[in-house]
Formats: sequence, structure tokens, C-alpha cells
Amino acid sequence: MGRTIGTHNGTFHCDEALACFLLKQLPDYKDAPVVRSRDPAVLDTCDVVVDVGGVYDPAKKRYDHHQRGFVETMHSLDAAKKWTTKLSSAGLVYVHHGRDVIAHTLGWKLSDPSVEAIYDKVYENFMEEIDAIDNGVNICDGEPRYRIGTNLSSRVGHLNPPWNEPNPKPDEQFGKAMRLAGEEFLERVRFYATSWLPARDLVLSALQKRHKMAKGAGSSIVTLSQGGCPWKEHLLALEEELDIRGEVKFVLYQDQAGSWRVQGVPRTSGSFECRVFLPEEWRGLRDEQLCQVAGIEGCIFVHASGFIGGHQTREGATQMALHTLKATA
Repeated sequence: MGRTIGTHNGTFHCDEALACFLLKQLPDYKDAPVVRSRDPAVLDTCDVVVDVGGVYDPAKKRYDHHQRGFVETMHSLDAAKKWTTKLSSAGLVYVHHGRDVIAHTLGWKLSDPSVEAIYDKVYENFMEEIDAIDNGVNICDGEPRYRIGTNLSSRVGHLNPPWNEPNPKPDEQFGKAMRLAGEEFLERVRFYATSWLPARDLVLSALQKRHKMAKGAGSSIVTLSQGGCPWKEHLLALEEELDIRGEVKFVLYQDQAGSWRVQGVPRTSGSFECRVFLPEEWRGLRDEQLCQVAGIEGCIFVHASGFIGGHQTREGATQMALHTLKATA
């Protein structure tokens, strides 16, 4: 007889739908049917049980989080991880099988360091939300200003048969819930593998080459080899990893028109406050007027706030950054 996955019947939620989907991405459970029941005798026949049974024991493949005294988090199960949100059944399955799912999905070796990078990113930006919502962890203190009813957990909940449905098909709807949650999970994994990770690698390479690319600027200017790359999050994170916090003041990159931008690095993620702004006397000026004031030919513009400017060439954009750094030294 083939393997089976057990979970509870009745109203379903995003966490067990995703937990079941994750298990079915593994070769051992690819063809495993999902048995929905609260009968202990039935669940005892299953090879793995999620979100029901009152037991968390990975050795026995039991992944429930409802029992009294359960307080496990990513951090409690792996001290190297920072997240302290209580885990749901999805989070528990992810802790123990997430790396395997990611490696299998992408066709990568489990030992590839990129698997761990994506594992962390998917937890922080996808899984943790599901854990928090299922465990009733509010996103903020106090009364939220509005309700969010379009998140994944809400959309999965909407798939439950209405209370007055004359011919409900809960197992069929649960299958839809698994596919909905699972497809979004896979989309995130693939995005981080094909877009986020290459951007990180590009920023890392630029950091490592910054002394050569902008001579005379020390470690303060980073030049990206490709425009359009989302760099802010990666730069701040890599500065932490490389223990060079705050060193980089400007990032240079080419825009779609072929000209070059010089942009100040924000102090923190999402902040509009830059470590260094372009000079006040340049702000809001364009073209010839800007060139005359700056004393640099080929300038295109400087934003009124001074967080970004443009030049016709990379060399000119570098001059704009160097002039600013010298003036603020």
C-alpha cells in the first residue's frame, strides 16, 4: 500500500493545505492521497499527519501545533534563524522538509548554498505570514486601520463550502486550496531563484569590484554592471554580511535610455533618508544650468530632494558622486 498524508476534516485553513502540498512535492509523497479525518484510528494508519492529533514529533512524522505547551518557532528549532513567530503545521513541515522541497523544485543539490538563501527568503516573505495568521499573531499592536481580506490565508478560507451549501464537497475544495497555496509557494521559490538571487549576485560582484570601478572613491561608490537591478535590499543585507555597514554612499547604474544614474544609498530599508545627498545647490536643476553650477559637463538632472541625479556617461556620474563626497568629507 502507498503512503498517505493525514490531516483533519471540517473547516480547512491555509496552513494544513500548504503543509500537505509541500509534502506532495517530495518524491516519497508525490502520489500520496490526503486523508481528512479526526478519528485517531484513521490517522494512526497515515504515514505523516499534519495539523491534527496533538503531537509534534518529527521522528514519527507528526506535525501538529495546537497542543498545550507548543511554543516552537524557527529560532527555537534552529538557533541560527532569527524568526520567533510560533509555527503552524505549514511552518513545521517547512522547517523539516522545506530545503528538500526547494532543492527538488529547482533541480539543485541540497548542499548548494543558494538553497539556504532561498529557504530563508521564502520563510521571511511567505511562510511566516501563514504561521502568524493561523496562530492569531497580529501584524501590529492596537486596532488595525483596515482589514486585509485578499491575503493567501483569506483566499484559502474562502474556498470552504458555504454553511448553507446543499451539496458541499469539502474534500474537493480542499484540493483547490492545496493547489492555490502551493502554486503561490512555487511561484515565490522560482522568483527568488531566477530574479532575486541573480540580483544579489550582481550587487555582491559590484561590491567586490568597487575599488577598481570608481578610483579615488575608496569604498564609497558601487557601480552596477546592469541597469534595472533591484539593489537596495541586497546592498544593505550584504553590508551586514560583509561587516562593511554604512560604507557605500552612492550606487551608479545605467538607465533604459542609456544614460547613467547616481543614487544615494538609503540609511535603512524603505527609508527616504540617504546616507549622503547630492549637493543642495544642484537640486532641481537640469542640463546646461546644472552643468554650470556643478562644473561638470554632461549632467542631465538632479532630483529636487537630492537623492538621485543623472549624467550622460558613467565617468560623469562618478564625478558627480566624487564631488559630493569631497564636499561632505
